[in-house]
Amino acid sequence: MKFGILVFPGSNCDRDVATVTSGILQQPTRLIWHSDTDISDCDVIVVPGGFSYGDYLRCGAIARFAPVMKSLQEHAAKGKYVLGICNGFQILTESGLLQGALVRNRDLHFICDRAPLRVERNDLAFTKKYQKQQVISLPIAHGEGCYFADADTLKELEDNNQVVFRYSDAIGNITDDANPNGSVSNIAGICNKQGNVLGMMPHPERAAEGILGSTDGKALFEGLLEGLLVNA
Repeated sequence: MKFGILVFPGSNCDRDVATVTSGILQQPTRLIWHSDTDISDCDVIVVPGGFSYGDYLRCGAIARFAPVMKSLQEHAAKGKYVLGICNGFQILTESGLLQGALVRNRDLHFICDRAPLRVERNDLAFTKKYQKQQVISLPIAHGEGCYFADADTLKELEDNNQVVFRYSDAIGNITDDANPNGSVSNIAGICNKQGNVLGMMPHPERAAEGILGSTDGKALFEGLLEGLLVNA
């Protein structure tokens, strides 16, 4: 199975993801420059964290016009997997692959911390290695990580079971105190209706090795790989 990792000017987590996919999982991995358009050889495309195009205008607002994004739209439309992490989540919402938007954190400060998350569904390739309602801990690092959607969009997300992760306390309670950035309904990650596109603000690639203090993120990549192998 082959992973492709998009690289924009300002991306800084592309190598972190490659360390997981190529190093830990030992899967073929290709770094894809933003001007490339042929991604047909890849089974999974990861849109990594960072500051694409310096986060000018809005986070992800310029990246959505990169030549590779048309190919990404086609990749997703075929049912292939897309994972957007942090800035990657922002890019997916800006490009319309996911609903809603990421705006400035509630306190207007950049946050760099670890956050407990509750897994809301485990019937996706991304989450099959977790238990439903399991609490995991992943690093967060963002200034514009507050997820926002209007009432109609939020109802649609809830009705279609598209919320995948929520910020919680250590035992899984969804509270305002456990919400680090003010995201509506404590949303930390969502998927599209088909379940093949996932966007999340926390960084699973930064919690995939024991030396980093946690392996809670490794299960996301393992589940995705297992799903690919089953469907191969």
